Amino acid sequence: MTKPQAKKEIEKLRKEIEEHNRRYYVEARPAISDFEFDKLMRRLVDLEAEFPELAAPDSPSRRVGGEPLKIFKQVKHRIPMLSLDNTYSVEEVRDFDVRVRKGLEKTGVLKSQKGLFDETTGALVPYFAEEKIDGVSISLKYEKGLFVQGATRGNGEVGDDITENLKTLRSIPLRLPASQNFRGKIPAVLEVRGEAFIAKSQFKKINLEKEKNGEELFANPRNACAGSLKLLDPKMVASRKLDAFMHGLVFVDGGPVFETHSEAMTFLKSLGFRTIPNTALCNGIEAVTRFMDAYAAKRARLDYETDGLVIKVDRLAEQKLLGMTTKAPRWMIAYKYAAERAETTLENIRIQVGRTGVLTPVADLKPVQLGGTTVSRASLHNQDEIERLDVRIGDHVLIEKSGEIIPKVIEVLKDKRKAKLAKFHYPAECPVCGSKVHQVEGEVAVRCMNPSCAAQLKGRLRHFVQRNAMDIEGLGSVWIDQLVEKGFLTSLEDIYALNFDEIMTLERMGQKSTENLFEGIRQSKERPLHRLIYALGIPDVGEHAAYILAARFGSLDQLAAASHDDLMAVPEIGPVTASSAYEFFHEKSARKTLEKLKAAGVRFDLVEKQEQANFFSAKTCVVTGTLEKLERDQAEALLRRLGAKPSGSVSRKTDMLIVGESAGSKLAKARELGVRIVEEKEFYKLLKQSGWDG
Repeated sequence: MTKPQAKKEIEKLRKEIEEHNRRYYVEARPAISDFEFDKLMRRLVDLEAEFPELAAPDSPSRRVGGEPLKIFKQVKHRIPMLSLDNTYSVEEVRDFDVRVRKGLEKTGVLKSQKGLFDETTGALVPYFAEEKIDGVSISLKYEKGLFVQGATRGNGEVGDDITENLKTLRSIPLRLPASQNFRGKIPAVLEVRGEAFIAKSQFKKINLEKEKNGEELFANPRNACAGSLKLLDPKMVASRKLDAFMHGLVFVDGGPVFETHSEAMTFLKSLGFRTIPNTALCNGIEAVTRFMDAYAAKRARLDYETDGLVIKVDRLAEQKLLGMTTKAPRWMIAYKYAAERAETTLENIRIQVGRTGVLTPVADLKPVQLGGTTVSRASLHNQDEIERLDVRIGDHVLIEKSGEIIPKVIEVLKDKRKAKLAKFHYPAECPVCGSKVHQVEGEVAVRCMNPSCAAQLKGRLRHFVQRNAMDIEGLGSVWIDQLVEKGFLTSLEDIYALNFDEIMTLERMGQKSTENLFEGIRQSKERPLHRLIYALGIPDVGEHAAYILAARFGSLDQLAAASHDDLMAVPEIGPVTASSAYEFFHEKSARKTLEKLKAAGVRFDLVEKQEQANFFSAKTCVVTGTLEKLERDQAEALLRRLGAKPSGSVSRKTDMLIVGESAGSKLAKARELGVRIVEEKEFYKLLKQSGWDG
């Protein structure tokens, strides 16, 4: 290909990709599948690599993440990013309105307004009410339409330059189109403010993967988002799939060009920004309170965290007249909804050790009702959180449940601490193996560094034998515990070296049970490659990634020999997964395990054949409820074989929801988003049309 030909194709690809980004993230009307989108992006990345002189700072390829940074530079905000005053009741919201009207009456502005008037309160102030996203505040700067700088709030005056990380968010335009508001020209300078966040469904995926890998879980989506934006490797940020909503236009080419905030938001949307979804233009504070009531019932169903509403005076001239204090604007206030909380007693703090050695504290609680369920344990996250709370065994505590996240201890009621309770000290040694624990610099997690630790070994074994992995019937948690404790199992490969006669001597392990166990071990040697890859417990390699890798490389030997570039070239395999897989297969212990598994007769080359193009090809499917003929994991495995992409949560990307008996919140979410709902009978009919012979 010649350079002019490459330039022409690159320009065409960039336009196509940004148009699909806008359709998906701003308009929620995707026109192509994720697979087709990834093909376009991969082609662009390849062409720009072949012709580096044609690369551009606003290319969509920058969204996959550039080279790691050494440090974040500091950015001084042109206009300070102030905090907000909070209110927690309707009365306080009305008090805010009184202060606003008094402030405007002093200037004579309110009296001169025509049309909006209430006999009780007098002249009405137009307010713009919007949901308050529980994320991380960001500021974006554009020069001649090009995104040149993104920053965190920091202390309000100075923040961190996180431009490269923010470029990975597909909802943030890298280049702005010409605007009719500027007579078809692009603003010379434009600055907008917004909130970066991680969707609830994406947060659950991240934590589920962390849990499977035995890693420390994120406390909540906001913490996950904040931590992600402060990563020095943009590729890691890209893998987290952050999103952003814009809520403020703070500077345009030298000054405001609109009369109202609501007009400015319409303008931002026309430029391709994703603005706050749930908003209302309210004539007077009573209209605001009605919106507060209507929104309260809706917020729990959203796929992102919110913690209230923001209420702003809509007219920009009135905002300027009201001004601000040293901490917050006088023309804007936040109304916070109360979270679901309950009081109980902390009866014990247990330290769990995961399969990667992370020590995680769990609070055992006196059972209490919260959000319609009985809660008897809650997360304490890590050592830092225990010290911050100064939580002690025997304390009265407040626990909070937000969305579907595990309950957490949010406060210690120290005024109820009557006895002198002992301060809790994080163990200096692993509670399982007694090895010294270690905290890597820059990490919150405390780890047991002994790879032979029984807790880690048990975790790896449980993962290896589970049904979605090697599916060894008869080797459940109870038997794994006993076999590890008696020294029969010291590694994964030891499963295939167990001695029949020795196992027969164990208590409650008779002839039939032993025969069943060894038959299960024998059958596991013939599992498909993707299940073996998943069973190995490679960090960041879940079931879907394992399936993709198996289909691409065809054998475990080929996968283990793959270079980092080979892994990065696989569609749907991101930079984090590629790096984790590469590092895993280059560890001596992993290579030793593979050699022994192969010597034991475990097949490395059984790739499950994917059916030809059919109804389910490239579709994102979610299975919920109880199916009559199939277990959920069986249905998902079948969907993968048919070329579909099973997912654990419903979003706008979902093509269909397959529902069985007792379908719950996912069904409600699918109806809300207009996702196609497929009943079980129809599902089996579609399966047969697609080549399933079950």
